[in-house]
Amino acid sequence: MTPKILISEAEGQTAVCFDTGLVPRAFARTKLSQCFNDPGTIICPDGSKKTWIASGVTELDGFMRVWGPLFNGERLDLLIEEEQDKALQAVIHWIHGKLLLGETQTSIDPGAAFVVCGDNTETKGSVLFFPEHLSHRCLIAEEKEHSPYLCPDLDDMEAAAFCAGAMLYRILAATAPYFDPIDFFQDMREGVFTPLNFAATGIDEKISELVNAALLLPVERKRPIESGTVILDSLLKYLLEKGGKTPAVSSFFRPLSPEEAKTLAAEKERFQKRNNFKVKTKRFAMRNRKVLYAIGAAVIFMLFVFWNVMANRMGLPTTKGLDAYSVVYSYYDAFSALNHIYMEACIKGADKSDVEIVLNYYIIDKARQAHEMRISPSIIQAQVWKERGGELPAPNVFGITDMNLVQVSGNEQDNQVQYRAQYMLWFPNDQAFSSRTDNLTLTRRRGNWQITNINRIEKLEYR
Repeated sequence: MTPKILISEAEGQTAVCFDTGLVPRAFARTKLSQCFNDPGTIICPDGSKKTWIASGVTELDGFMRVWGPLFNGERLDLLIEEEQDKALQAVIHWIHGKLLLGETQTSIDPGAAFVVCGDNTETKGSVLFFPEHLSHRCLIAEEKEHSPYLCPDLDDMEAAAFCAGAMLYRILAATAPYFDPIDFFQDMREGVFTPLNFAATGIDEKISELVNAALLLPVERKRPIESGTVILDSLLKYLLEKGGKTPAVSSFFRPLSPEEAKTLAAEKERFQKRNNFKVKTKRFAMRNRKVLYAIGAAVIFMLFVFWNVMANRMGLPTTKGLDAYSVVYSYYDAFSALNHIYMEACIKGADKSDVEIVLNYYIIDKARQAHEMRISPSIIQAQVWKERGGELPAPNVFGITDMNLVQVSGNEQDNQVQYRAQYMLWFPNDQAFSSRTDNLTLTRRRGNWQITNINRIEKLEYR
């Protein structure tokens, strides 16, 4: 769509124009004429400020156009989409101007900012921040449903810091951090984006940390300690320190060896897989919460009855009477059987991410059983599937196969031993499986052996 905030002709002169998209009657009803006195602000290269005020209104092709004094800059959002190096310089000028403005009321949208980036001009580095209400009306007329640079939950300098982070992400990674049209704002609120260090291979670590911190400002549980002002100031200082007065995008990247690139790609894939699973599970639960509440209540009631019966008869599961080898073997056997309760009994102080995975699948499987009114579980143990031939695709397979368990050091008389477990872990619906090597430490406490440490090496392999 043709930009509605642009440099064009008005009243026989070149001017900054705002095409409101409103016919005269609608223009009068919205009372946009009252915005004429709302000032924009020009930040000059030396830090001084000037006021920009609209000059008049004219009609063009049946629609009302507001115009004002010429400012020979380029629209920031259009620069970001077209030229990386030039856009990076423009964003630096924008951050500098926003820090000087502070809490002054102007539009934060990069579509409502003009920046002078030409090399042969005394005004290079000047930024014009347009009045908020007038520019907002025109950006609505451009039919931009979602801006990847604005978060509706933030105000003032926090909103500006988020905007700066989103713009830099778009420039450095060549893609926007948020683009899902359905869950756009929810992604912002929950911090669902690929961190810049994964999205832009070889990116400078410091700039990645600052951009990620800016994008996490709307996320309550991950919100950084620093304020928006501190993040903006840190971004500006580091951008100028690292790239100089005319930084190039390439100056924020370092070449990677083939081994580093391969490792980073594997880490990115693992992050996206885990993150996507968490997000999809959470949002499925939110969108179907009424049904799940009913199912969950039924499941909780059944579990409560079952738990009390078992507790009265046998008490909680323990590793009493088992040697160290049997504890390790039972732990992995419980993994495949979705027996998170027994896994908890095998661990004391070690990482419990395996237990959390099994618990998630256990709940999902029980909910599906209740919803579909089935008795048998929907998830097939991987070892059973393999013994039946291991045919692909295998959408309902979960668990461990090809287990190799050996003791590597220690003895039971010293109350501490080490084992190495090598195995393959299969997930439902995955196109890959995890080849894992776990180095486990077991300690005997009060006569019972328990796993006290798990040091894991994991590699994704495709089926």
